[in-house]
Amino acid sequence: VQLQASGGGLVQPGGSLRLSCAASGSIRSINSMGWYRQAPGKQRELVAVSSSGGRKTYADSVKGRFTVSRDNAKNSVYLQMNSLKPEDTAIYYCNLDELGPGSYWGQGTQVTVSS
Repeated sequence: VQLQASGGGLVQPGGSLRLSCAASGSIRSINSMGWYRQAPGKQRELVAVSSSGGRKTYADSVKGRFTVSRDNAKNSVYLQMNSLKPEDTAIYYCNLDELGPGSYWGQGTQVTVSS
């Protein structure tokens, strides 16, 4: 299974970005797809995850600003990020968890929020 993420970049505080991630390969039943991020010197943390049952989980720091969505027909997950803050600067990784032991990561896409 391969995950290809795109959409990162440099944006000013208060701006918006939309991340996309498409999964390909021999995908079994998907349990969830979502996004994590890792800032320099910090551990990777959950940003937003969408389960196949419809549940969406967000980090407290992004609630009300970020929205995760999926296109199941395309095995894709998206992250709409609004009202971006400098503290959102990080490498964003998409993740796919299968029903079972399989868990896969994309290559990461850099998001930099700076004036």
